[in-house]
Amino acid sequence: MRITFLLTQSLESPSGLGRYWPLSKELVRLGHEVTLLALHHNFQTLQQQEYVEGGVRVHYVGQMHVRKVGNQKLYFGPIQLILVSTLATLRLTKAALLTPTDVYHICKPHPMNGLALLPPLLLGKPVYLDCDDYEAASNRFSGSWQRRIVAFFENSLPRITAGVTVNTRFMAERLVQLGCQRDRIVYVPNGVDRTRFSAIKDVDIERARRRLGLEDRKVIVYVGSLSLANHAVDLLLEAFALVQRAEGRAILILVGGGEDYEKLQRQAQALGLRRVLFLGRVPPDEVPLYYRLAEVSVDPVRGTLAEHGRYPLKVVESLAAGTPVITGDVGDRATILAHGGGLLIPPGDPVALSEAMIALLRDEPLRDRLSAEALAIRERFYWDRLVHDFTRIYGYERA
Repeated sequence: MRITFLLTQSLESPSGLGRYWPLSKELVRLGHEVTLLALHHNFQTLQQQEYVEGGVRVHYVGQMHVRKVGNQKLYFGPIQLILVSTLATLRLTKAALLTPTDVYHICKPHPMNGLALLPPLLLGKPVYLDCDDYEAASNRFSGSWQRRIVAFFENSLPRITAGVTVNTRFMAERLVQLGCQRDRIVYVPNGVDRTRFSAIKDVDIERARRRLGLEDRKVIVYVGSLSLANHAVDLLLEAFALVQRAEGRAILILVGGGEDYEKLQRQAQALGLRRVLFLGRVPPDEVPLYYRLAEVSVDPVRGTLAEHGRYPLKVVESLAAGTPVITGDVGDRATILAHGGGLLIPPGDPVALSEAMIALLRDEPLRDRLSAEALAIRERFYWDRLVHDFTRIYGYERA
């Protein structure tokens, strides 16, 4: 088949890097022709807007709704946002109409790619939708009007497309409640790129330890967005303040950027955290290295609707690296860890989170057991396996 994805983010975004890019490469390996029409966070600076990599044709057509500069995420004002979004929608529409394809697949039910797919939909082309987040609950909005627009598309698009792929049971049930037929919904959890997570060598880990001065440290790592709208990194800092008093060798490494990067740095300073490293955004190929550096990784959650609607990439990435993970018992997380690999704690509780981190730092046999469990179950989270589930939406069954 010829499959065209429409993505309102760049391939360096969490969903682009963790879901749509590896999925596209695996679809190509199965013999499909895949085109990714996407928006970029710094479109004007792109030197190459169209290229082919891993057999996937990638075409950036315009600016996404935010800009990313260094470790910061910058938002447009209301008027500029309308202009940027309108131009991006027109460019996505034009690119979609000019791309020879058998099916279109909307990546996220956003207004821009939703409007862009209306002409092909009216022309009778098969259009599918992927819901990998609870958009109206997880995004940051400057006004209630923005939230209402996003909610309208998020609630409407699943009912008019040929089928919907989702990455959480929560989202599948939500769509059924909205009126979607259950047999038009295919559950495909988030996964990891096998190649990306097998490239890190022991020598790379030792070099990084020396470079960061971690030889005598016990490392806790958080990898993800520093955006408090949908990631409870402030909860993690509160918990680490308790860990710091109990474990003198503990150090917390934060990998990622976002609009609250500086705010979280100020919080760490106010809490008196002396052993916290803010590394900012790192190249995608380096991400597995930081999981491997750590004794434990953390996915801090409070139990919001956004967290129920998210399949945490950081949890499955940690399992792929063989690093024990701590997370809250929210959404699909209990299912992910049903066969071990980490600890589930009550969400939103900094004391429970600190106690879990201290327990893992002190109990090496427990860490070894959880690490072995992670390595034993990681196979189910590789995209070269999950891709077969994804193609069921088009009528293909696993061979």
